[in-house]
Amino acid sequence: MNMASVRSSERALSVGTWLIVGGAVLYSVLTVTPLMAAHTPSAWRWTAPILPLVVDAAVVIVVRLDSVLARLGGHGGPWPVALRWMTGAMTLALNIGASALVGDLVGVSIHSVAPLLLIVTAEAGLAYRRAITAAVRALESEKEARRQAAVKAAEERETNQLRAAREQREHEAALAREQREHEARLAREAAERQDRARHEEAARAEAAAAEERAERERREHEREQQQAERERLERQAAQQRELESQQRAERERQARAEQAEQARREQERIEREQAALLAAGPPEEKLPEDRARQIVQAAFTAGRGVRVAAELTGWSVGWASARYQELRDSTSPLEGASA
Repeated sequence: MNMASVRSSERALSVGTWLIVGGAVLYSVLTVTPLMAAHTPSAWRWTAPILPLVVDAAVVIVVRLDSVLARLGGHGGPWPVALRWMTGAMTLALNIGASALVGDLVGVSIHSVAPLLLIVTAEAGLAYRRAITAAVRALESEKEARRQAAVKAAEERETNQLRAAREQREHEAALAREQREHEARLAREAAERQDRARHEEAARAEAAAAEERAERERREHEREQQQAERERLERQAAQQRELESQQRAERERQARAEQAEQARREQERIEREQAALLAAGPPEEKLPEDRARQIVQAAFTAGRGVRVAAELTGWSVGWASARYQELRDSTSPLEGASA
């Protein structure tokens, strides 16, 4: 069953109820008017239709207000029940009065059909409307639950995509750094090979050079080796710092992921508590103010109407509206600060 079929059933119930009420009212006026005319002075016989019209108007009011209360999920208390049965009994008594006075049992049976049908229709229609209202609320709750699940899934997908993109960027940056270091190392090695080749060629060409020149070249060669060693040590230190930076970034990322997961669990817990408060249904009597404020807070957060909050707490619509205004006032400064 979907929302369209529920609404169609409600329309069919409303149309059928009003057809029965209209037929019963018309039949009652036509049946009761002669009885009233027979028991009214001749000068006032023109007032005979007034009483059946008044009684039938009360029937119309009862049916109409019962349908509104049932749609809203409310209960009017004992007085609507008393009015419904009183008007039904009056309609029944007026319709069978003429036949009962002359002892016509067949007439009593025939004229009791419309009033009894009206009474039973009013009671059954009220029960049907309450059941339809409960079904509509259940469908709306299920729809809202599906919407929240879809939003949650979309948020999780977006988070996974962002995490994957960040990891891809970090991987590409690491590969680029390794490539640059490799090229620099190759360039240094090539330069060193060229230097050594030049030195060897110069040594062969200057074999007869003085000892002082040879000593200078030896010292120069030692300085170059020391420079190369220092560069190697600096490269190792730079690699160590890079590794430590990557490890620190990974720890920070894991910490942020844990904080996000804790925040998500806390939000789910709050939503479950609010859903439990809203699923309790209308109470039989007015709830304590602390409990009522919790339910109003949950209804406001879920985007429910003021009337729904009033029904779930048993308090008046005015009181629930005042609480909603307080919640709007309390959230407005926070929204302004975030903006």
